Amino acid sequence: MSVQTENSRKLGKLWGLKQWLLVIVPLLALVIWVAASFLSEGSESKEVFDGLPHSYSYLEKESPGPIRLHMMSVSPEDVILRTARSPLRQVVAYGINGGFFYGKDLLSIAIMNDIPISGDKKAYGSGWFNAKYPRGTLVWDGRSRKLSIQVASSGEDLEVSDRTQYWAQGGISMNLQDEGLWLSSATQEHLPYADELRMRSGLVYDNTGKLWLIVTPSRCTAGEFRTAILESVPGEDPEGIFLDGDGSSQMNASEAVLVGDKRMVVQMIAVGGD
Repeated sequence: MSVQTENSRKLGKLWGLKQWLLVIVPLLALVIWVAASFLSEGSESKEVFDGLPHSYSYLEKESPGPIRLHMMSVSPEDVILRTARSPLRQVVAYGINGGFFYGKDLLSIAIMNDIPISGDKKAYGSGWFNAKYPRGTLVWDGRSRKLSIQVASSGEDLEVSDRTQYWAQGGISMNLQDEGLWLSSATQEHLPYADELRMRSGLVYDNTGKLWLIVTPSRCTAGEFRTAILESVPGEDPEGIFLDGDGSSQMNASEAVLVGDKRMVVQMIAVGGD
């Protein structure tokens, strides 16, 4: 075989390899890009709280208005009041936002077994006080197994059977059983932005002891939110409190993730369970 023929053969092989690479390399790049996109999409759709053990039932209803209520029904024993200090979606827990706050300080009572959740007992911003005003506080008495609304300024005001077996979440009284009282009471307890269109959240229980964690992304007045609760929440003789609202109205649930305006919230009402 001549040198020229051998060189031609080698050049042919190189040309064939080049053509093959021109085809296979873009195909490999496309496969890698598709796989990366799929993995990225999967990781973005998975919430940090997905798959956690919990005990709640979810219900969604739209009342006249329309106001859409997202509700988590829980047993009081499965409630855990805890700090968040971030947008709720970043917290590894199911539940909704809690009480009012300013900066990093809690302005609403948030107590578990006589211990404020965000600092020392009797310290400002710890969750021991409803700051400035006595306000409606939902209390679970673990020993007597009863829920109640108590208007209180601090943990010391709360009436419970056993100081080591209760939790208390501060807010503003809804007075769901008294149409004539609720508005004056809400005014006395200084419900913020009652007449403005805001996202809202609340905590409601019925005469069987079932507890509902409620958030609406629908912008409504406090009165409209209260009416929607009366029309849509199952159970007899409901009672409850308004929680912090507007951009703080957030929910972590398998069925619905409500982010409000994605702001940091100091405290949440979490749902535990097996």
